[in-house]
Amino acid sequence: MTAMRVAQVSRPGGPIEIVERPVPEVRPGTVRVRVEACGICHSDSLTKEGQFPGLTLPRVPGHEVAGVIDAVAPDVPQWKVGQRVGVGWNGGYCGRCDPCRRGQFFACVTGQVTGITYDGGYAEYLIAPASAVAAMPDGLSFVDAAPLMCAGLTTFNALRNGGARPGDVVAVLGIGGLGHLAIQYAAKMGFHTVAIARGADKEPLAHQLGAAAYLDSRAVDVAAELQKLGGATLILATATSGDAMSAVQGGLALEGTLLIVGAAPTMVVSPISLLFGNRSVKGWYSGTSIDSQDTLLFSARQGVRSMNETLPLAEAARGYERMMSGDARFRVVLTM
Repeated sequence: MTAMRVAQVSRPGGPIEIVERPVPEVRPGTVRVRVEACGICHSDSLTKEGQFPGLTLPRVPGHEVAGVIDAVAPDVPQWKVGQRVGVGWNGGYCGRCDPCRRGQFFACVTGQVTGITYDGGYAEYLIAPASAVAAMPDGLSFVDAAPLMCAGLTTFNALRNGGARPGDVVAVLGIGGLGHLAIQYAAKMGFHTVAIARGADKEPLAHQLGAAAYLDSRAVDVAAELQKLGGATLILATATSGDAMSAVQGGLALEGTLLIVGAAPTMVVSPISLLFGNRSVKGWYSGTSIDSQDTLLFSARQGVRSMNETLPLAEAARGYERMMSGDARFRVVLTM
């Protein structure tokens, strides 16, 4: 095969168009992945709208990639043709800069992001740096695996690094593309999981996903209800509402943490609450390829699955609009 189909953006705010390109060849330090599935993420809007600093167009979006390696550069001994792999938001790292030398690979000065600094997974083939690739266990289908490369990785990695221990109260704010996975992970990790969202209609789903309790933010004082449980050691904020994040801070236990993975533009923080309870508010970067690999393996072993709608690559534009509208339940995945 010498040609492939891709869905690309050619100008800021322009349409997602299906075009034909030559199949790319591997370069030193890279592998070629035959893409089987690619999730559509809200962060793809940074490419679609031309908002990421330094972005060059045309560009193929997509950083929730699941596929099979079909070519490997001679200087990449760790990966083999035929391996099932994923590629996520972190597009690789150099291993030489000061952050990399300190093990802070997410902060590599090269700033590589799949689907932004190089072409992503809305395509039949993808070239990725070897450091961006994660091994995929056999227990996951490509469609199941794709959303775990961002939505899954972000929530799993935040929860396991949030400081909570099995049995602690952990609250998940929001039951959407991130939140419906976070609830599953939190329950499977052994936390006393509390789901928080707006409306009584979401309670059955929250329990189905594994939540021990559900709090309707329209009907109760969420912070007060969390304090009745002893306070939350960790509140994982997956919703993108700064007001909602501000409202739950009072539910933190002593030395509790509000951990933010939803990109709200602003929020209000209470210094008094932080000072007199040794509490903290922090953000969490999604993760690198080894974190993705851990996410995939945990998900396969523990039965964590994303709720997906699937569309063919030819309908990438429709899938993107469905995701942006909020109508998708809960992730949209393109198949090749």
